[in-house]
Amino acid sequence: MPSRESAVARALAFFDEGGFRDRLTELVAVPSTSQDPAHAPDLARYLDGSIRPWLERMGFSVAIHPNPAPDFGPILTAERIEDPARPTVLTYGHGDTVRGLAEQWRAGLDPWVLTVEGDHWYGRGTADNKGQHAINLSALEAVLAERGGKLGCNVKLVLETSEERGSTGLRAFVAANREMLAADVLIASDGPRVMPEVPTIATGTRGTFHFDLAVRLRPGGVHSGHWGGLTTDPAVVLSHAIGAICDRHGKILVRDWLPRNGVPASVRQVLAGCPVGGGGEAASIDPGWGEPGLTSAEKIYGWNSFIVLAMQSGNPENPVNAVAPDARAHCQIRYTVDTDPATFAPALRAHLDAHGFAEVQIEHAGLRMPASRTDPAHPWVRWTVASMERSLGCHVQVIPNASGGLPGDVFVDHLGVPLVWVPHSYNGCKQHGPDEHFLVGPAREGIAAFAGIWWDLGEGGTP
Repeated sequence: MPSRESAVARALAFFDEGGFRDRLTELVAVPSTSQDPAHAPDLARYLDGSIRPWLERMGFSVAIHPNPAPDFGPILTAERIEDPARPTVLTYGHGDTVRGLAEQWRAGLDPWVLTVEGDHWYGRGTADNKGQHAINLSALEAVLAERGGKLGCNVKLVLETSEERGSTGLRAFVAANREMLAADVLIASDGPRVMPEVPTIATGTRGTFHFDLAVRLRPGGVHSGHWGGLTTDPAVVLSHAIGAICDRHGKILVRDWLPRNGVPASVRQVLAGCPVGGGGEAASIDPGWGEPGLTSAEKIYGWNSFIVLAMQSGNPENPVNAVAPDARAHCQIRYTVDTDPATFAPALRAHLDAHGFAEVQIEHAGLRMPASRTDPAHPWVRWTVASMERSLGCHVQVIPNASGGLPGDVFVDHLGVPLVWVPHSYNGCKQHGPDEHFLVGPAREGIAAFAGIWWDLGEGGTP
């Protein structure tokens, strides 16, 4: 007789015997970066050549749509409807990656070739996001095989190819296809766990707001010997302006940028005891950095952060003896739903003026990705926690939102679904940089967890 235990065991056997590794090898080999126009045909090839046939073998009806935004990648939708009266789950992934950056990878690694070294599987897209949506679909395939081709619920899929360009076009597409994509819940995977060994559910993501700070004082540079000490140095002014925004230890001084009532009680409660880490050699947690009085988990899951992504004055690679004419910094705010991004630019203007920096201009300010959050106590979240804990036999950590960005707001705003993100990666995976990799441990747990989720969805008793 088909059973939950056999379904999970079937998914794990597929993983342990190399079937999943071979599948991921084929997916990684498609250089589907959306950040290089020369690879636009590979975006379509990934959807039509790699994903469509796989889904159709599982009984999905599949369509590939042009992006509503010109010059952005296509969007695949698929659905498998067994009984409209049964629960319908929407799942999501993105088939595009960042640039390969092949010249930056260490010797012996190629971004478009899966390379296995112990428990590290190297390749572009392994963690972000090919490996993650492939885990979930492979688990679905195992459950279908165990149940003889039946699932017991309905599944819809959105797989976009412009996520690494801000998911441009996705909002318009979902808005125009509300009926086609209607579902009871979104259960999908992207981003990192709180720790590599801690299964995690995130119920939203932080948003991103970007802006430039610029100080422009003269048409060109002037001789540093004749003018140094007499004429204003824009780099010095800009540095002090940034120091007025954020102190030496990372505390945001523009207090109107922050949640007015602090970390909400419900967020603080769910983050109590939440571990954070696992960045490997890529980064470290500096306890003295950021907002005083908050735990590390509260800082990245329940608070806002200010980051200087880039800054420049003159030409650092080829400096000349001149006082530069201008200075510029590109900055970012990562924020939670507890603050309104529409207030960020006006609050910054008022803050800079009050601190004597009227000459510092704010340019290109705008929202890149809105924040989202489903109540961590939502019935669908509790249901998924119970399913995962049954499969994995350990505690599942719930966080109110992931620290990074995802287009969950699109599905909340236009479909009204609760968000359940189940990440299979970790902070040290090096996504967006050289040597990106998937860790075997979280990936193996992920396929077991999703086999249990797919099974339980067909058993009744869902919210």
